[in-house]
Amino acid sequence: MKTISVLGSTGSIGTQTLEIVRNNGDIQVAALAAGSNIRVLEQQIREFSPKLACVWDEEKAAELRRMTADCPVKVVSGMEGLIEAATEESAQIVVTAVVGMIGIRPTIAAIEAGKDIALANKETLVTAGHIIMGLAAEKGVRILPVDSEHSAIFQCLNGEKAQGNRIKKILLTASGGPFRGWRREEMRDIRPEDALKHPNWAMGHKITIDSSTMVNKGLEVMEAKWLFGVELDQVQVVVQPQSVIHSMVEFEDGAVMAQLGTPDMKLPIQYALYYPRRRYLPGERLDFWKLADIRFERPDLENFPGLSLAYQAGKAGGTMPVVFNAANEMAVGKFLKREIPYLAITEIIQEAMESHKCKADPVLEEILEAEKETYELIESRW
Repeated sequence: MKTISVLGSTGSIGTQTLEIVRNNGDIQVAALAAGSNIRVLEQQIREFSPKLACVWDEEKAAELRRMTADCPVKVVSGMEGLIEAATEESAQIVVTAVVGMIGIRPTIAAIEAGKDIALANKETLVTAGHIIMGLAAEKGVRILPVDSEHSAIFQCLNGEKAQGNRIKKILLTASGGPFRGWRREEMRDIRPEDALKHPNWAMGHKITIDSSTMVNKGLEVMEAKWLFGVELDQVQVVVQPQSVIHSMVEFEDGAVMAQLGTPDMKLPIQYALYYPRRRYLPGERLDFWKLADIRFERPDLENFPGLSLAYQAGKAGGTMPVVFNAANEMAVGKFLKREIPYLAITEIIQEAMESHKCKADPVLEEILEAEKETYELIESRW
């Protein structure tokens, strides 16, 4: 019997994680944490009987306490509550599916408490990878990737690194998003509802917008650097529109290993929860008789500058990836609220990076300060 905590339980990854729990009889839920959707969280509490539930806002938490007064659950709030959910004593694995840099502190706390991390919060490694990976190694904690691309790489490397086999490069695949092939001038009037129509994947709003701008792939490039111990130049993005190949690894002898499957996030989630074991997962299977071809393209850096800005941020290192991430988070939020046009997202990222004085090897407080400064800069100019 495995016991897990799920941070971000009402979002896309969180609800699919709980679907896996529902379909298997050997996972218990110790803690759940959500941002504000207490109606869904109440349903989850009643179904999965966690010891602890966290809601970010204390007023919402108070309302949830009233709603679940008949349940044996402790309801907490804020960052302290999120950390309490991440470190719940009985949990063995913490699924970090919250969105944004809010995931850094609870992830650090969970690692310090000796919990394995099923990582779906890419911002944690993008902004604090030098802290997270070192701490995980020190504590003997496993970082198990949940992103489909990083899970694919992880699966391709299973057994290879133990034999000392060296990676030549990682081939990180991308669908290209809903605007693949568009020129920048064609994107001027894109609305949030247009950008939220991903051709292959069903994801949360923020990551879907990030996919449309290719910023998400840039974040994944930086995340891959930390997860797999490679240089940024060893991570090559390949557009694969059908989302059949989830990523590939080329070894020094020229062999390329790939992980293929239908675009279903439950596969990488379940693989992380049961690693190293595989077990049956219901769903559509890849049919090679129906698959006419698999196409590959170069990423369009001219019309989707978010990816090239990510490489720049990753190579600069220090606090620059923090600025890239924070600027994108705020810009996407403003776009979803219709406060800025679509093309302003990457313009804001570039302006924030150009205005920033980078600090090398930042400690957690410096990371959070860089985030705050970036938010203040954007609010003052946009």
